[in-house]
Amino acid sequence: MKPRGFTLLEVLVALAVLAVGLAALVQAGGAGARNAAYLKEKTLAHWVAMNKAAEYQLAGQWPGVGRRSGAVVMAGREWRWQVEVKATPDGDVRRLEVSVYPDRGEEPLVRRIAFVGRP
Repeated sequence: MKPRGFTLLEVLVALAVLAVGLAALVQAGGAGARNAAYLKEKTLAHWVAMNKAAEYQLAGQWPGVGRRSGAVVMAGREWRWQVEVKATPDGDVRRLEVSVYPDRGEEPLVRRIAFVGRP
């Protein structure tokens, strides 16, 4: 009877297949983690933008046309915001363009449009 077992070549091929599979799994896990972090950042920036729009809508004052900016802390992190108030064809409505920037970077992470009616 011949001894049964695997040859060295079969073992090396199996290890190579396993290594490729594990590398793909690790890469997919890393992409998922990066995506989750991006979605969290985008959600927080969206909340900052919506809060800023709500502040204007609830202020009870007619905002003047122009650009304003500032910073706010949410979730232990500082977010820069910019609101551009524009006139609309309807004299009783103003358009708010709210942009939110992370603490780093020049491109806004979120841009939202809101409207304010004359009180």
